[in-house]
Amino acid sequence: MTTNRKQSCSIYFIVAALMLLVFLLSSPGGKTCAAADKSSVPKDSCTATECHDKMVKEKYVHGPVATGECSACHKSAKSMFKQKHSFEKIQNTGKLCAECHERLDTQKFVHAPVKEGKCFSCHDSHQSPNKFQLRAAGAELCFKCHDRSIIKRKFVHGPVAVGSCTTCHAVHQGDFPKLLRASANAVCFECHTDKAEAFKKKKFAHAPVRKSCMQCHNPHSGEFKYNFIADGSQDLCFTCHKDKQMNISTATVKHKGLVTEKKCLACHDPHFSDYVKQLTMQPADLCMSCHDKAFSSAAGKVANMKEMLSENTVHHGPIKQKDCSGCHNTHGSKNFRMLRENFPPVFYSGYDPENYKLCYMCHEKTLASDEKTTKVTAFRNGDKNLHFIHVNKSVKGRTCRACHDAHATNNPRHIRNSVPFNTWNLPVGFEKTENGGQCLPGCHKMYIYDRKQAAKNI
Repeated sequence: MTTNRKQSCSIYFIVAALMLLVFLLSSPGGKTCAAADKSSVPKDSCTATECHDKMVKEKYVHGPVATGECSACHKSAKSMFKQKHSFEKIQNTGKLCAECHERLDTQKFVHAPVKEGKCFSCHDSHQSPNKFQLRAAGAELCFKCHDRSIIKRKFVHGPVAVGSCTTCHAVHQGDFPKLLRASANAVCFECHTDKAEAFKKKKFAHAPVRKSCMQCHNPHSGEFKYNFIADGSQDLCFTCHKDKQMNISTATVKHKGLVTEKKCLACHDPHFSDYVKQLTMQPADLCMSCHDKAFSSAAGKVANMKEMLSENTVHHGPIKQKDCSGCHNTHGSKNFRMLRENFPPVFYSGYDPENYKLCYMCHEKTLASDEKTTKVTAFRNGDKNLHFIHVNKSVKGRTCRACHDAHATNNPRHIRNSVPFNTWNLPVGFEKTENGGQCLPGCHKMYIYDRKQAAKNI
């Protein structure tokens, strides 16, 4: 058996040698193919012939090709009956590449060509003018599969604009969706270091920032500045803040800040803040940054609030707490001066508890409904409730603003020095005493009140 096998092998090699000789003699001119230009290529290599000499011409050449080791990838069909050399068809390119290269399909997320073993979709197996033998340079390679329209919008993200998709994405596999190199925000913070530092230092962060920058920004390109996914202020904000959209759209009195170029960003920082509600400043300071001058509105003149509060030392509770939003809806309202609830803007009004809902957010309704009291108010003559006397009238009830300023005065209990009454600045004429006080307003003679011993006014 051994002798026969040796004889068979000898016959096989003799036949193969004769076939090779016939092939060489049948070549044009009876000569062998010319050697390849590159001196590093072995003279007996496939690339040293006129058939495959172009395989080593580009800047980047696959290792086995450069060294003439074609058989590392191409396996001979070993057929003694074929006139020319032939090779087995490569059935699984991914498996073939993995014989030399480290496997790149072991992590949670794998690029589709890698997962399908189609390495040659991106890499040329022989040579390329591009590093890593890529079939195209930069983003052009990505766009062989991915839709180019993602960079056709008005504003394009920097890495995308220069064709550097790999700044954010891994090319083979990764542990994060979309083959991102890290979690979504971590990728952003690699470049946007200022935001990363603010994220660490500020007390409050906008919810989308904590979750994903891409809730507001398109990472590739967009029709709006900063690659916002919608108009960069209100429309974008309204994608989440539906309640504010409803509030603003139905308001008859809207905050003027909302019609500035910045809109929502006139007051709010979209990323981080040291103040509640992502405000750019402490709430009252933010209000005073605009309300430091007088201006006119459809509802009349608006005072210079900053000046008024500095000149008047007795501040209303919400002002003391630096909370203008205690009384005002800062986006818009259906009420006078953007107030949160009803409050009569006039001097006289028939009494209805519904008209004073703003005041009753903090003050007891009994302040105006109890005719007699010794507890609910200090404004009484004996036990006669003088708020009831002034306010609780079916026709000409004096509203709160007839005597009080809702922001600040230099008198106790926010009593005004005067109040607008049509074209007349009507004096209030209030003086405080130990157990009560006296009034000499423009609307009646002097009246005195005393909580301990009821005064008799004639």
